[in-house]
Amino acid sequence: PEMPTDTEERESSGTNSGDYGEEYRPLLPSRETSLRILTTALSPLDYRKWRRKPWYWRVFKAFKVPVELVLLLTVPVVDPDKDDLNWKRPLNCLHVLTSPLLCVLTLKSGTYGLYQIQGVFPVWGLIMLVGSVLALIIFITTSNEEPPKYHCVFAFLGFLASAMWINAAATELVNILRTLGIIFQLSNTVLGLTLLAWGNSIGDTFSDLTMARHGYPRMAFSACFGGIIFNILVGVGLGCLLQMTSSQLVVKLEPDSLLVWILAGALGLSLVFSFVSVPAQCFQLGKAYGVCLILYYLAFLCVALLTEFRVIRLSA
Repeated sequence: PEMPTDTEERESSGTNSGDYGEEYRPLLPSRETSLRILTTALSPLDYRKWRRKPWYWRVFKAFKVPVELVLLLTVPVVDPDKDDLNWKRPLNCLHVLTSPLLCVLTLKSGTYGLYQIQGVFPVWGLIMLVGSVLALIIFITTSNEEPPKYHCVFAFLGFLASAMWINAAATELVNILRTLGIIFQLSNTVLGLTLLAWGNSIGDTFSDLTMARHGYPRMAFSACFGGIIFNILVGVGLGCLLQMTSSQLVVKLEPDSLLVWILAGALGLSLVFSFVSVPAQCFQLGKAYGVCLILYYLAFLCVALLTEFRVIRLSA
């Protein structure tokens, strides 16, 4: 037989590497049952990928599987890049029941879930009843192959469920920080300046660094200031509004404390510094600007902590 040339070998090897998934695709099309679709959609493990990965990846994956399974059960995902928009009829019908139940049981640490209507019927029972009826109607009026016209509603439901998970995680994180503060006798201000601030910003830091390294420095720079503005305006505004509607009409920041003036002054000086220095450099920022910002943050953190621990204080 004739031996293939180098060009033919490269073409054949490229085709095989690109069409790896074809080996696992059935030759004849077949309709999967609803039970099969549900079990496949709820499986967070890819067995082919599991066999190829090293042992430490498998150990880390074993810890992630319970969390991923809970998220798959409660958060619907609409993917516009797929032909079927990630429509899984049995799983999406289950989401109609689990996502509202998640919202009720996680809002204010499950306080609303314990309420009873007329002192007899619990709220979570009403949510399960209404969700079961809606899930049954959707299951009867839809098919496994084609998503319904109202499939976009599941995207909003997924956003709401994701927000509830983030809210629950943030609540538990604050409780852990308060516990650490009680154990080590640290005030809420110190915890907010250090652990909570770092945990809240470290994700943005890595994402901004990644965008800058990939050639999008203006996007990273805008995200830095956009995140600060969002936290100040929406975070403080919404937090004060919720506090006013729940118990107190006034949120007091203790203006007599020196630390409050240090926080406000440091924030104002940093914004004024950027407001003056960035146009002065013709909006072409170098390493000196970044070094100055880092040194300014370290100086601010030292002064704030020394003030909180009464090393720096106003004389009587």
